[in-house]
Amino acid sequence: MDLKPLAFVGDALKDIRAFPDHARRPAGFELDQVQRGLRPTDWKPMTSIGSRVLEIRIHTGVEHRVFYVAKFEEAVYVLHAFEKKRQKTSKRDLELGRARLSELLVQRRESQE
Repeated sequence: MDLKPLAFVGDALKDIRAFPDHARRPAGFELDQVQRGLRPTDWKPMTSIGSRVLEIRIHTGVEHRVFYVAKFEEAVYVLHAFEKKRQKTSKRDLELGRARLSELLVQRRESQE
């Protein structure tokens, strides 16, 4: 089975590396699942960010989230990773996810021209 590479948009890699070990390890496992073409254990669609953007949900007593998009052939793009402090995802995290998706789409368009 081919492993689709991971690509991190903006500071997404730095964000995941800032997770505590007990959240970073599950995040890595779940992203590995996605690279293999499988669904994460706990996820939901994030249509408020964009088409086919999904959220990995990591429960460790403190909630952690990873926004990603896997619809492109060349890579799984990790858009944003963060610790969730409230029931509702913060406006800042949603806006950052949208901005990074937009940045990704512009980069892909430019590279195809």
